[in-house]
Amino acid sequence: MSTKRIKKEIADLAKEDLGSIILTPNESNIFSWHAKLPGPAGSPYEGGVFDVDIRIPEDYPFSPPQLQFMTKVYHCNIASTGAICTVDLLKYAWSPALSLYKVILSLSSLLTDPNPADPLVPAIASEYKRNRKLHDDTAREWVRLYATPKVPIAAPAPPTTVTAPPRVRVVRRPNTSSSTSNRPAQIAGTRRTRHEASSTNAADTSDVDVVGSSASPAAQPSQARSRGQRAAKRSRVVNGSGATAAGASADDVIVIDE
Repeated sequence: MSTKRIKKEIADLAKEDLGSIILTPNESNIFSWHAKLPGPAGSPYEGGVFDVDIRIPEDYPFSPPQLQFMTKVYHCNIASTGAICTVDLLKYAWSPALSLYKVILSLSSLLTDPNPADPLVPAIASEYKRNRKLHDDTAREWVRLYATPKVPIAAPAPPTTVTAPPRVRVVRRPNTSSSTSNRPAQIAGTRRTRHEASSTNAADTSDVDVVGSSASPAAQPSQARSRGQRAAKRSRVVNGSGATAAGASADDVIVIDE
């Protein structure tokens, strides 16, 4: 009977709006429950969170559950051991129609409205009646000391690993401009044999300028010049003594335009 009733209350809790209240059974024992009760707004216990241990008897719901504060509370109806006194639902007004959720709501009301007429701690009850301000200030201090939720300390961030940038390999290309400047200067003229040059120095009616070596005539087209635009030609030997170009002989000469 008790197990069936407890399982029904677990299902009913899923439909209730508990607000900031936490009420859950122990995973391994449904007769043991735990509650987190926030301090009621407007009371000296506001801002605190109070842990409450709940024990359900085997003849539940015919007998009321047993509650005990696990958090220290400055209250005339709550002992230093956490025992609770003067909760009507837990004593005189208990009924099988009540539930654990309603018991927790009754406990929250006890924090808002203490009952100094039936105290568990007479000294606190006397202070409550004679010096309410001192009572409330002490209750707030206890909340600060014992019931304020601890702010979790954030774990330190892992050290940042700095990855060195990849080394850039500089590849130096050969300087084409310098190699070009080292090439021998090209000479404009007509390649002939020494005998032909001597016989045509006087007059040449169809001379053509040739740029570069005679090894690649297609890459170096000739340009015709008119007789009136050409200067007189003379023969000069440029490759008869070892500095011959490709395809040239010792008897070759080049007629230079001057």
